[in-house]
Amino acid sequence: MTASRLTLALDSGALTLPEGPVAVLGPPAGFDLSALPRDRVTIVSHFAPDVARWKAAGFETTRDTPDAAAALVVLPRSKDAARALIAEATAHAPLVLVDGQKHDGVDSVLKAVKARVAPGGVISKAHGKLFWVSGGDFSDWVAPDRMVAGFVTRPGVFSADGPDKGSQALAAALPPLKGRVADLGAGWGFLAREILASEAVTRLDLIEADAVALDCARRNITDPRAGFHWADVTGFRPDQPYDTVVSNPPFHVGRAGDPGLGLAFIAAARRMLAPHGSFWMVANRHLPYEDALGRAFGTVEEVGGAPGFKVIHATRPHRLRG
Repeated sequence: MTASRLTLALDSGALTLPEGPVAVLGPPAGFDLSALPRDRVTIVSHFAPDVARWKAAGFETTRDTPDAAAALVVLPRSKDAARALIAEATAHAPLVLVDGQKHDGVDSVLKAVKARVAPGGVISKAHGKLFWVSGGDFSDWVAPDRMVAGFVTRPGVFSADGPDKGSQALAAALPPLKGRVADLGAGWGFLAREILASEAVTRLDLIEADAVALDCARRNITDPRAGFHWADVTGFRPDQPYDTVVSNPPFHVGRAGDPGLGLAFIAAARRMLAPHGSFWMVANRHLPYEDALGRAFGTVEEVGGAPGFKVIHATRPHRLRG
């Protein structure tokens, strides 16, 4: 278990936490923080589902890193995002702990840190490492904005290097839309800009769990018809039903594929749509969504795609029972 490295460091006496608050940056829901005093911990997260679960578990949460006596960085997959978290942590705490798995690049991060400051200690266990540092200048690791095809993106957000092939295939298949539209998992706004090219769209709600991606979308989409919602799609409740829902749903939790995410997006789309509404989605061709779509909608057809991707149009959403 990842947190066992922290427990081992503290129990062995190799690491001593200073008195005062502890900021924990980027922990996924369920990350074991039992080694830390709960009343001193603040979770720093920009992912809405994780924030909800940490709050439900009784932790204080925030998007902005507070000043603290110590900070624990849980490494994300993105190298640039990992460096940015370390820069943020070292700017707010004199003692910074970094925990990560080998497959998330902890060895390369440790090597880069050692080039600037000697770690106070390193614990290796369970295919990962925990190390900690005091001091060092990491200000140049702050994540810069990226300009990609006329859009602002940030390191660590989905498809930060440009529009992904699935979204491009969906954009190519979409007809001019009208009325109230929702973009589920809107990211940094690529599909939103395509949707708003139709003057018949009266409202577009961008619903996105990653607050950093949504911040980018706010900068990329300045059309007054757009609304921005930092939320878990699966629990979002609109004030009025939509005429159309569009989505390129995620299908990974970390490195693990999870078709259940797409299934949850399909269920959410059905729930949000007006009786006459329609659902447009793109998915990896191998993902088994057709049965769920058939149960949720009266008509389902594949209308486009690209190598490895399928675009599906579903209409006549079935009424919810119970």
